[in-house]
Amino acid sequence: MEENRNLYSAVQPTNNLTIGNYLGAVKNFVELQNEYDCYYAIANQHAITVRQNPAELRQKTAALAALYIACGADPEKCVLYVQSHVPAHSQLCWVLNTFTYVGEMERMTQFKDKSRKHADNINMGLMDYPVLMAADILLYQARYVPVGLDQKQHLEIARDIAQRFNNAYSPTFTVPEGIYMKVGAKINDLQEPSKKMSKSAENPNSSVFLTDDRDTVIRKFKRAVTDSGSEIKYDPENKAGVSNLLSVYAVFTGKTVSEAEKEFEGLGYGEFKLAVGEAVADKLAPIQAEQARLLSDKAYLDGVLKTGAERASYTANKTLNKVYKKIGFYQI
Repeated sequence: MEENRNLYSAVQPTNNLTIGNYLGAVKNFVELQNEYDCYYAIANQHAITVRQNPAELRQKTAALAALYIACGADPEKCVLYVQSHVPAHSQLCWVLNTFTYVGEMERMTQFKDKSRKHADNINMGLMDYPVLMAADILLYQARYVPVGLDQKQHLEIARDIAQRFNNAYSPTFTVPEGIYMKVGAKINDLQEPSKKMSKSAENPNSSVFLTDDRDTVIRKFKRAVTDSGSEIKYDPENKAGVSNLLSVYAVFTGKTVSEAEKEFEGLGYGEFKLAVGEAVADKLAPIQAEQARLLSDKAYLDGVLKTGAERASYTANKTLNKVYKKIGFYQI
């Protein structure tokens, strides 16, 4: 029997992605497509648990698809599609709701956090989010799911639901396991270097986005917080700001941190910050140009997403039909 190499991952098309998201997620996705059978979804159904501007949601969905391809995701090697284009996600979610307990959903950290942030809109979708995520993963018989520590709880629920169904109706779903990605470098906030760079930071100078133009990137790095003293050396305990910038420079130039330290020996913070900004801007420029080119070719992009949805649906519907048969739905 052929080994199951299916891998599933989804990203919401909401906030712009930061260079930290690029290094921690998108860049890894490109590498994973050579080792696994990858299903990459643009999770627009998850996005609407918080109110969205419809025109913006459409635009950001296309932009995220173009960004994936611009960063190196190959539609020949992976299945790239939009979640709402595959109805089986919602259909399986409904069935899995009957294998999920209210208490489990109320205890989810993300539900509690988002309920606090969006107290005026604590909707059922917000609570049901992990069940839809379980449906996403289980539809594709995904054995592997790349997860950060903040998603660990969601993966555990997906595993519990899969086992619960399998125990009730005989083996139906692959029980997924997490792949905890090797993070090349954790990129921190440019204004508060003790915190991780976030796509929802309040200070506009804190995060560098993949959509930032060259001048904006360089300006943000020029304003980055450094430390007292003038030495450019890697010491996260005592020199968090400088260490963060050295990490960024190393990862965007392909050098080691110690090579970067040697390169800036004897230079001032001003020159150092400018060099880091230029290195990042140089790396982002070709990605941005390719993303813009893809967005201007709507026929090509729509074609990729249509093919992706067809390939995703083929796998998803096989699972859904098996589930419907097992639970006793009358089929014609």
